[in-house]
Amino acid sequence: MIRVVIADDHLVVRTGFAELLDTQPDFEVAGTAADGAEAVRICRELVPDVVLMDVRMPGMGGIEATRQLAGAGAGGPRVLILTTFDLDEYVYDALRAGASGFLLKDVTAERLFDAVRVIAAGEALLAPAVTRRLISEFARLGPRSEAPALPTLTPRETQVLRLVAEGLSNPEIAARLVVTEETVKTHVSRVLNKLGLRDRTQAVVAAYESGLVVPRSWS
Repeated sequence: MIRVVIADDHLVVRTGFAELLDTQPDFEVAGTAADGAEAVRICRELVPDVVLMDVRMPGMGGIEATRQLAGAGAGGPRVLILTTFDLDEYVYDALRAGASGFLLKDVTAERLFDAVRVIAAGEALLAPAVTRRLISEFARLGPRSEAPALPTLTPRETQVLRLVAEGLSNPEIAARLVVTEETVKTHVSRVLNKLGLRDRTQAVVAAYESGLVVPRSWS
């Protein structure tokens, strides 16, 4: 059972997502919140697996709430940001705050279900339009001085991280490197552990911020 909390300041949005999720036997809507502070409080009380988090909310916004929840460590919920195309400027900040992915508010029911399951499983979820915005932002900012060090990675792990950052799935990486998918999963897991990262989304951020992947090299 995947426990979900929905945080959005619009009652219609909260109710709509809750009703959709309730139609699935493997989902449980543990609670809802109208702002970021309430979302943090409810998540600490109810310990959900996934939070659907709006960005713009009164008081504490979604990015600060995400930062507080992600800072709780490995036991914290995975955050799926609810966004619209005109909110893409928040993508970079939300990812650095610890969000695991993005979901457009006009998403279909099936896409919503898939997104929650993907995030709950620890995978990344970045829509193509969001990914383009993210890449352009990395290109503008360049590598950051406080980026995590990568020397602890083996050459193969570094190669896998680079391919993850370029958007390849585990099967695609396996085909590229001529190894099994299980081997790729092992490499990805080791990369996350060595760099102290929660999931693939944070791995993408680390790869760009360290300069391992340069956007213009594959645009």
